[in-house]
Amino acid sequence: MLYCDKVKKMSIDDLQEQVEKFKTEMDTLEEVCDTLPECKEDDACKTCETYKKIDALNVKIEELEEKIESLLSEDDDDDDDDDD
Repeated sequence: MLYCDKVKKMSIDDLQEQVEKFKTEMDTLEEVCDTLPECKEDDACKTCETYKKIDALNVKIEELEEKIESLLSEDDDDDDDDDD
């Protein structure tokens, strides 16, 4: 395995680890959100700080997953080039 491949693999692993960390954090916040009295009100999510944190984490997770997908597709392209 080439050094750049090792670095790319490490990067993908790090990104996947970060995604899992964010998902765990988001699950914890969702559990808290379910227990808040204000969450029982209509449209409470619009003003809820916990929900805003959950939404921000969701955006970060999506961005990281797109980055992982991009790196994986680059890796696939590199493998295809090696076959030539």
